Amino acid sequence: MRWLAAIVASFLLLLASPGAEPAGAAAPTGLDRPGRKEIAMQLVSSAESSTLDWRAQYTYLEDIGDGRGYTGGIIGFCSGTGDMLELVERYTRAHPGNPLERFLPALRRVTGTDSHAGLGRPFVRAWHRAARSSAFQRAQDQERDRGYFDPAVGRAKRDGLRTLGQFVYYDAMVMHGPGHDRLSFGGIRRAAMRHASTPAEGGSEVAFLDAFLDVRRRAMRTEAAHEDTSRIDTEQRRFLREHNLGLRPPLTWYVYGDRFHIGA
Repeated sequence: MRWLAAIVASFLLLLASPGAEPAGAAAPTGLDRPGRKEIAMQLVSSAESSTLDWRAQYTYLEDIGDGRGYTGGIIGFCSGTGDMLELVERYTRAHPGNPLERFLPALRRVTGTDSHAGLGRPFVRAWHRAARSSAFQRAQDQERDRGYFDPAVGRAKRDGLRTLGQFVYYDAMVMHGPGHDRLSFGGIRRAAMRHASTPAEGGSEVAFLDAFLDVRRRAMRTEAAHEDTSRIDTEQRRFLREHNLGLRPPLTWYVYGDRFHIGA
């Protein structure tokens, strides 16, 4: 009867949590709702760019010294990890002759390195020019959803996590990548599951998210560029302590000492 106990526990948690989603809510039921997705983008932008104006980040491109080459766009696509290459390849298939197309050979060569070879100032100028177009902005949105948002939300829902947990997965996947090594999302999730069961396995949602954030915090501190863990300590952990599992506004949090607020 373990399955029955798990169902009853989940139902009681839904009733008890002030941030819980309404019972019987129709799909989409979590972070994939338009209003919550907007909040997710603002939360990520507060940590990545110190602003809630995430749409201003389409043109963003720089090397932040984290060993991943250029970081750019709304979620920090990187020339060194391959997702920037995938973005430009997909954009070029849909819009041949775009300003970034001529840099595809260089992007292929630098994948897996922090090199700027074949890129440099001409690439930066081309990125800025392309990012002013609605076509490249849509391409960034689509690649964000395909590579990060949809997989993170889908995995979180299968694990029995509500809106906050879905965001916790999404933010981790954006920073650490969707891979399976110990410092990628898959490895972080696997390590967390050794300390706590997911709600889908009958575990406590709060306890599992606590374990996940503990593991992720340790992963962040292995990299100098990510040693400030305030996006966990004074953002995600704050929402968890408040039991705002539905990620319901109003929301107030701090990142790098800066205060951010989203009204009701």
